[in-house]
Amino acid sequence: MAAQEMEGPRQVTARAGAFAVGGAVTGSALGDNSRVTYVDKQYVGQGGVPVVWPVVVGTVPVLATSFQPREELRRVVDRARGHGQGVVLASDAPAGDGSRSGARASVQVMSGGGGVGKSQLAAAYAREAVGEGADVVVWVPANEVQQVLIAYARAAVLVQAPGRTGADLEADARAFVSWLVATDRRWLVVLDDVTDPDAIGPWWPDSQRGSGWALATTRLKDPRLSGGGRARIDVDVYTPAESLGYLTDRLTHGHKDHLLDHQAPALAEALGHLPLALGHAAAYMLRENASCSTYLEQFTSRSKRLDELLPRWADTERYGRQITTTLLLALDATDQDPHGPLARTALRIAACLDPDGQPAALWTTTALCTHLTQQQQPTAPPRRTLTLRRRPRNPVQAVTSDQALAALRLLDRYGLITYDSTENLRAVRIHALTARALHETTPENQRSAAAITAADALVEIWPDPDHTQRELAAVLRANTDTLTTHAADSLWKPAPHDVLYRAGTSLLNAHLHSTASTYWSRMTTDCERILGDEHPHHTLNARANLATSYYQAGRTDDAIAIEEHVLADYERILGDEHPDTLNARNNLAASYRQAGRTNDAITLEEHVLADRERLLGNEHPDTLSARASLAASYWQAGRTDDAITLLEHVLADRERLLGNEHPNTLNARNNLAASYWQAGRTDEAMTLEERVLADCERLLGDEHPDTLAARNNLASSYWQAGRTDDAIAIEEHVLADRERLLGNEHPNTLAARNNLAASYRQAGRTDEAITLEEHVLADRERLLGNEHPNTLNARNNLAASYRQAGRTDEAITLEEHVLADCERILGDEHPDTLSARASLAASYWQAGRTDEAIAIEERVLADRERILGDEHPDTRSARDALSRWRSAGG
Repeated sequence: MAAQEMEGPRQVTARAGAFAVGGAVTGSALGDNSRVTYVDKQYVGQGGVPVVWPVVVGTVPVLATSFQPREELRRVVDRARGHGQGVVLASDAPAGDGSRSGARASVQVMSGGGGVGKSQLAAAYAREAVGEGADVVVWVPANEVQQVLIAYARAAVLVQAPGRTGADLEADARAFVSWLVATDRRWLVVLDDVTDPDAIGPWWPDSQRGSGWALATTRLKDPRLSGGGRARIDVDVYTPAESLGYLTDRLTHGHKDHLLDHQAPALAEALGHLPLALGHAAAYMLRENASCSTYLEQFTSRSKRLDELLPRWADTERYGRQITTTLLLALDATDQDPHGPLARTALRIAACLDPDGQPAALWTTTALCTHLTQQQQPTAPPRRTLTLRRRPRNPVQAVTSDQALAALRLLDRYGLITYDSTENLRAVRIHALTARALHETTPENQRSAAAITAADALVEIWPDPDHTQRELAAVLRANTDTLTTHAADSLWKPAPHDVLYRAGTSLLNAHLHSTASTYWSRMTTDCERILGDEHPHHTLNARANLATSYYQAGRTDDAIAIEEHVLADYERILGDEHPDTLNARNNLAASYRQAGRTNDAITLEEHVLADRERLLGNEHPDTLSARASLAASYWQAGRTDDAITLLEHVLADRERLLGNEHPNTLNARNNLAASYWQAGRTDEAMTLEERVLADCERLLGDEHPDTLAARNNLASSYWQAGRTDDAIAIEEHVLADRERLLGNEHPNTLAARNNLAASYRQAGRTDEAITLEEHVLADRERLLGNEHPNTLNARNNLAASYRQAGRTDEAITLEEHVLADCERILGDEHPDTLSARASLAASYWQAGRTDEAIAIEERVLADRERILGDEHPDTRSARDALSRWRSAGG
């Protein structure tokens, strides 16, 4: 049995990992039904470039005009900092309570209801840190944990944290957290708007050197946010003095201090001293030239009209009525502007999306401009006298992107949103309480129309695939999460909206296995609830994608259980030859192969290939993928010549149809090299592998899964060619990377450990080989079962090391077990069976059982000459061994 394990099969596996428009599964968004993610750029350049200090990651919000320093609150925060503490800014319970917490912590959490100014205070600290020379300042919108990973990963690369890769989000994020713990450099990390304490749990920053601190904001009153080195500080509304100071500063700054009058204190009281409401009011007063008295009168009148819409008992936020009233007054004012009707519609859409930022491109999409156009009312012609005929209304003019942006600027001037045209990813921000107030005052049909438009716009700007634009993808996923919360079932009528599929596929493409599994599990549940258990284009597809997430995470048995169910349903509902049925069959075959059920995989894949050639033609992308998948199973079954024939065909077609550097072409080249290796054509294998590795490093990055696989395969060819030191150097690198990126028990990590052990044995480092191989065998028996081909390989390799260490009886016990299993499971002529037989012969020879050894080796030589050919390395090895034994025995 071959000691080294190539990784060709993993690269060519077909997989229905994404939804196509209209619901049909056509494979992953990468077009090759691949189970892997292709990334052709990294966060930033790495290696050899000096760090440029200071490092600032994220966009710190601009301080509001006339921002109030809140000296009393700052003294509480600063006292905590003085003790090496961090802060969680939290909300007061009853209004005006004024209680404060000063518990010692490494993280400080500021908690408060919506609109009390938590984020503004945090932004003030962040800007001061930059101005005072802090080395690292990171601002993170923390309502979605992936945003935290993105920011931490970027920071890890920028500060050159040990262990960062520039290619794996979670690994780089961990590297940054570790760097913060140990560094002497001054740092501040702000986690703004924590909504899920459990998700954020592993990512709280800490500093053992006392050189940095963390500040978080939240609206939660959750005990998980305090303790564990964190202090919670409650944040209430402005004091009366701060409210009056804000109004005075804001109106004076706008050169309209004459608007201040004796009713300013009463106005501040009516607004609940809420910073957000005061901001709305001040913006209105400046735009409309309204005095405090005038605004108070309008506010009071408008507030009375809210009693039916928002009863006081329904104001769970405690400040909802003030915000709703100031919002409606502002909207009434914007209606008088030429862009007012557009602004009101745009605000409904903004309220559906992530408050922490919406991409600029979304606001110039065809979907959004079309919706704005449809919401306009046609204008009547000028009235004339003595007309006897009704004149038609003037047609509605299509809204342009410039007009849409003008509507955003109008909303910004009235303080209803923040619009920053220089921020591509987070150009539009809206306060969550403003969004809530808008939802509560908008009819359901308008909310639904706004949600669908937002979804259409997100799909329009979503890259396909999105793996090369990670930050944009994360922002789009965050906006989709918020949208689905507000939209309820609006995005499911009459069928699930494409944005739901894009978000789930994005998680799969990013290899965020756990998050993807949670997402697709929820999608499956929703499909079953809304569409029924057997809807072919949605419920079954959601289950198939859930299986994909399990496959990616190495949960093969779970994937198979779902896929067998899905295939049976497709065959019954759609028929044997429907494209979705073929995809389901192909996916199940891939999981069978991963589980070591190679013959089952081949049976399904031969069926799929024949059907696709007949139905789609020989050069259809799905046909090429089916051919590559079948070759992978042939490879695993030891049918090397059959695999080579298919793969040479696939490679030629992909080079011609897709080009030399397309990811699918690289896969085909890598897999052909693996088959050349299995056939003993080592030089040809190395030539291809060196090319593939160079291309992967250049196109995908040093630690992309495909790059690691290419590196592993090249090392295996070096091993086969006797270049043991070169093989070891690569394999130690690959193993370290996989342990860090995938975990100790992932199948690819076990394969890397197995291969390094084989190279150690070949280098004479037998004890080290045995330590690794015992680990691999125990893990594979536990994770894969006793009869999986990889388990048999691990058992045979350990036996070889025992034999090399002189532990011959132990080697024979293992090898007799392995040979019996191989003959029963794989058949008498499988290459692994031949290798197991040769290994047992070697141990018999070492034990002095000469006749038995020679008899077995003669059979091995005859089989290899017939099956592999005279010049195959394994054939030559058998011939040399037999010659030596005969000479010694003679």
